[in-house]
Formats: sequence, structure tokens, C-alpha cells
Amino acid sequence: MTLDSLFEKLKHPNPNIRQVAQFEIAEQRDENTIPQLMANLENEDMVYRRASVKTLGAIGHDSVPSLIKTLVTSDDATVKASCAKALAQVAVMHADKDFPQEGIEGLRQGVKDDNPVVHISSVMALGAIGNPALEVLIESLESTENVAVGVAVLNALGGIKDERAKQKLIQFSEDTSADPYLQETAVSALSRWEMIVKFARDRADR
Repeated sequence: MTLDSLFEKLKHPNPNIRQVAQFEIAEQRDENTIPQLMANLENEDMVYRRASVKTLGAIGHDSVPSLIKTLVTSDDATVKASCAKALAQVAVMHADKDFPQEGIEGLRQGVKDDNPVVHISSVMALGAIGNPALEVLIESLESTENVAVGVAVLNALGGIKDERAKQKLIQFSEDTSADPYLQETAVSALSRWEMIVKFARDRADR
């Protein structure tokens, strides 16, 4: 099947057909594949755009330079958020590989974006990356005055099995001078962190 016909299948209403096409495109890609997928991030067809995001994720680390460049230079918030979501897909689909540092640095800039869709998507991507992005998440939490960013970061920390994440959640959960919503979020995220760690420990003991 040609790449052109596979790209058409990214528009298919059946998600299973789209998923098969995503991985086949990743396997058969040529020098035009990533530029074409990047161009699709501007497409008004939401199904096609989201399928293109997942395909960039399936391709993996080779997608990162293009995604970061567009994330930090585009004027389109939807495109920038799509880049952040694609970077999250790269992290999830290729969790066995170290995430490129340039990707983490680009997402650091994304967290500072004025548009809420962009900065929340960037925080979620950093959360998907996990431990390698922990310092950037903590730095963002300590420097931001945006409550929405703070909430997103605290929730992201709740999913990272690292003592530094736990200590930061404890700090915010006990800080009575913090925004009440942030404190409440920290309490909830800390509980989730403890459940995740316990689950991982129980599995390891089996």
C-alpha cells in the first residue's frame, strides 16, 4: 500500500483502521512523511489532525526536532498544542528510549506560553516523559503565577515515581499560604502518588 493511500486512511471514521495506518506510515516513511504530517497539524479535520499527531508519536524521536521547532515558532495555538501532544505520544510509545533533551527544553518554553491550551498540553507532555522532565516540572511549579499551570504540574508530579516529586507534593499540601485550589490538588496528587508507588511495589514483590 502506498504512503498516499495510508495517509487517506488517517481520515477513516474507524479508529482501528486509522491506528493500523499510523504504524504502517511510521514503518514506510520517507523524507516527505514528517513534513506532510506536520502540515496536517493545521488541517481543520480534527480526526485527521489527531491521527497525524499519533503518527508523529509512532515515528518517535525523528519527529522531535520538527515538533519542537513548530512548538516554539508557530503563531497558531492549536498547532502548538498538537506539537506538545505529539511529543507526549513519542514519550509514551517509545518509553524504552531516553527522551531527547531538546524536546524537554522546547516543552519548558511551551509551559510559559500565554495560551492555556498550549501550556497545559506542554505540562501534560512533560508528565508523560516522567523522571527526565522532573526538574523542569518543579521549576515551572515554583516560578509560575498561573494557577492552572500549577494545578497541571501538581497532577503531573502525582504520576512520577520519584521521591523529589513526593516531597514537592508534601510541601504544597502543607502550605497553608498557597492557593487553596493548589493545596487541594497537591493533597489529591500525593494520594495518587502513594497509590502508584504501592502498586508498583506490590507488583515487584509478586
